[in-house]
Amino acid sequence: MPLDHIGIHVDAKRHPMVKEWYEKALKPVGYQKFRTEGENEEIAGFSYNAKNCEWWVLSAPEPPNLPMHFAFRVDNRAQVDEFHRIGVAAGGRCNGPPGLRPHYGANYYAAFVFDPVGNNVEVLCLEARE
Repeated sequence: MPLDHIGIHVDAKRHPMVKEWYEKALKPVGYQKFRTEGENEEIAGFSYNAKNCEWWVLSAPEPPNLPMHFAFRVDNRAQVDEFHRIGVAAGGRCNGPPGLRPHYGANYYAAFVFDPVGNNVEVLCLEARE
């Protein structure tokens, strides 16, 4: 199950500096700032292939407590359902049941589970319904 994207949260005061650093530091390895949201680019997405944002730098109102967001792409929706079922059964906390997320894309089917220390783990499928 390959990683799809990672989002890091940075306190709002340092966000512009950190975002600029990633814009420079990731350029040699093929990443470029590809998408932004918010008046001051509070959300900045970086892309390797100019199609998807694999790395996100997000502004946080307070210094983060280290929770991260990891997303794993899978081949079918049944894998998303299975991840959610097992993740919650194993002690995780639901942060979004399996389902379509049309605001992310037409076929974006995902589930979210907080791991035991609060990281937001996502499993997603971009394929149309089987």
